[in-house]
Amino acid sequence: MICPKCEYEYHRGMSVCPDCGETLVTNKDFKGHLINPKDWIIVYSCADGLEASMLKSNLEGAEIEVLILNQNDSSFPVVGDLSVTKLLVKKSDAEDAITIINDINKEN
Repeated sequence: MICPKCEYEYHRGMSVCPDCGETLVTNKDFKGHLINPKDWIIVYSCADGLEASMLKSNLEGAEIEVLILNQNDSSFPVVGDLSVTKLLVKKSDAEDAITIINDINKEN
């Protein structure tokens, strides 16, 4: 049994995590909910982390799970901000996410 929140593994017979109180799930159920890179697709790229965070909030409001990938290289100092921030969603949500992002960008 595994806690889906803490990700600690416990012996059979336990049903609640002693650390956080979350209901434990079987190893099979837990592994079925792991994030797999091939299930995700980039739907938006920008240079502004704030813009990415705001879009993420809007997508999550539509119950679309979002990951932010910030490709800022702090070991390579340059003048200005050359970082790229990408929004990733599950492939099954990509069409809805792109529609929402396009609607938001039309308003601006």
